[in-house]
Amino acid sequence: MRARPSADDRVQALRRAVRITAAATAGFLPLVYWLDAPVAALYALFTPIALGALSPLPGSGRDRASLVVRALPWALGLVALGTALAVGTAAAVGGMLVVGFVLSFGAAGGPRPAAAAPGLQLFYILASFPPYAPDTLPERLAGVLVGGVLLVTAESLLLPAPAVASCRLRLAEALDLAASAAVQAARRGAVDGATARRLRAAGQELRMSRLPPSVRPAGVGRTDRALAQTAMAVRRLLDQLAGSVRWPADRAAPEAASALLLREVADACRGSARALRGRGPAPGPAALSEVVADFLRTRASTGDTADDAAVAVERRRSAVLAVAVPALIAQTAVAVGAGAREVPPGIPREQFWYADEPTVRLWLRRLAGNMTAQSVVLQSALRTAAGLGAARLVAGTLDLQHGFWVLLAVLTLGRTTVRATWSAVRAGILGTFFGASAAGLLVLGVGDAPGVYAMIMVPLMLLAFAVGPVAGTAWAQGLFTVLVATAFAQLSSASWRIAETRMLDVLTGCAVGLLCGVLAWPAGAREELRRSVSDLLRSVAPLVPATAGALVPAPERSGGDGGAAGTVPVSAQELDRAVHRLRLAEAAYAQCRSEPGGAGGGGPDWLAALNSAVHVLIGARWLPRLSRDPTAVPGPSAIWAREAALGLQVATVRAASFPPGGVSAGEAVRMPGAAVCAGPALPVLTDLENWFAVLAAELEAVGAPQQDPGEAGADGPARARGTEALRAPSGAVGPAGPRHRSPPGPPGVRPP
Repeated sequence: MRARPSADDRVQALRRAVRITAAATAGFLPLVYWLDAPVAALYALFTPIALGALSPLPGSGRDRASLVVRALPWALGLVALGTALAVGTAAAVGGMLVVGFVLSFGAAGGPRPAAAAPGLQLFYILASFPPYAPDTLPERLAGVLVGGVLLVTAESLLLPAPAVASCRLRLAEALDLAASAAVQAARRGAVDGATARRLRAAGQELRMSRLPPSVRPAGVGRTDRALAQTAMAVRRLLDQLAGSVRWPADRAAPEAASALLLREVADACRGSARALRGRGPAPGPAALSEVVADFLRTRASTGDTADDAAVAVERRRSAVLAVAVPALIAQTAVAVGAGAREVPPGIPREQFWYADEPTVRLWLRRLAGNMTAQSVVLQSALRTAAGLGAARLVAGTLDLQHGFWVLLAVLTLGRTTVRATWSAVRAGILGTFFGASAAGLLVLGVGDAPGVYAMIMVPLMLLAFAVGPVAGTAWAQGLFTVLVATAFAQLSSASWRIAETRMLDVLTGCAVGLLCGVLAWPAGAREELRRSVSDLLRSVAPLVPATAGALVPAPERSGGDGGAAGTVPVSAQELDRAVHRLRLAEAAYAQCRSEPGGAGGGGPDWLAALNSAVHVLIGARWLPRLSRDPTAVPGPSAIWAREAALGLQVATVRAASFPPGGVSAGEAVRMPGAAVCAGPALPVLTDLENWFAVLAAELEAVGAPQQDPGEAGADGPARARGTEALRAPSGAVGPAGPRHRSPPGPPGVRPP
């Protein structure tokens, strides 16, 4: 059922309607009645409708005005192209296929090009229909310019949309909160319950789905990529700090090395927050990296024995290091976003590969990454291009009088699933029927009296764009039908048959849209989400034993007594392949959330599956770097690490089939008492144990249905089932294994 619009939605729709009406009528009416320029008037009318109503441009009034300015050159070019290709149906159809695909595929560039695409489509559609009149091109372009300038003025000055807090400001506030929590943990040993709740809530607010489209860092450029990476790292940092509430029950202050590292994390967060607010240069991660290096050297000085106290200290240190690494990533990303081109030593260069890449190459990489049948962006682009091309072919072949309405119906009523398309088509046909009936009665009653239509047009347009967006598809189609009838009645002799033409064209467009919906990915993104997440889990599964092997070699490789860590590199090709599949799965998840039924519906917890893959990837990149020197690992420890890693690999592959009850990795992820007596190898083993515990918890959560498909997170069902597995040590280690759950996950490993 369609959600009831809020009071704010209705107010914003009214304000938008005022701006569109002012811009459209201020250009249309003078051009018709004062300058006798009907062609220019038509384009001046549809420019505000295309870029103000059909394209839901995000942001404040100033942001929208800027986007309209940037879209105008594209609009002028599309009008010129459509005018030239209107010479014949074949040429117009070919152009429609190319334009439809290019503009739709441009959605890969982020929310701004995605929002502008539908409106830009209209400029080509309008110009590509007969009559073929290249001599009218100057008038057409003049009309677009007039309408565009008036829309820019209206968006800037007339009830402009309010500004929202930028992504930079939101990140700065979250980093300030993280800094205060890190200081609290350094003093008391953990954060209190109230602070933990604030940290988790702040992390949820940084999710892409919670950020308004106008501030969402989903673009292709270096700055957007850096801000997106900062947001991911800050969410992990906040979640790790919130997890410290589950550290040992005595809340004793951490030992000196851990306290020093937490304070340096706080300083790094404050420095990055100042830079994001524009109050100073972005500090590089050099200082924090040095403290982390000292911390690792302290960990490496562990004695040859591993009694209960030593194990507790090392597990606490592992949890503290899990706080420091996302802080390092966030600080580096802020510096890159501010213009840094070099990634300091010790930071995985592949995480910041975009730091010194030119914008053109960033665009090419984004587009090339989506040139696969698994990309929902490509699927949507192909579906849209095929629908618009077919509609243009039908309209041209049947020589429909107002054939562009056929394409407009496909453009406005098409959805990503056949079920949603059918729902929109039913409402659209119903609304068009009543709208066409009202338009026919209006023309019969008024006759050929342009002045009357001019007086009716302003309140009718205001009503159409104020009520339609909040009342639903039927109202929008009905009111728009009456509106276009009044507009065309002022451009040529009015006849009640315009209502008949509108109805016939909309029915034709609905039929074409439905056919494309049935033939082209009728299930939308849901099936693609299942496939892409399954492929993702299978691609990351081998990284678990590979990472464990880089830290703890298999016993047979060292004569059965263990050996030096860090001898097996994780394959860069496997990492790149997994990251690519992660991006495709994230795009499918985002689209699925926008479809009826969302990404939930009682099925697998897709977000938990994505989180599990992210945990594997970050652990694969960072854990080998945290083993600074080769360390002898006893045979029992090597056997445990290898078997636990292989067990998690098998469990990850099983999870790719999404069993209803989830996948249990068993007790193998817990380090047995015989293995923890590892002396200097204990830090490596505790990092692995923490990582294994988080992965096991996420895999179990994959089978849990989501109650809130869009916002499951640290406090949602996907997290709840794994909470117990993330608790800090509180019991001693005995022969039967530790009598506790594992502490928070490995360095930097938290949900995306």
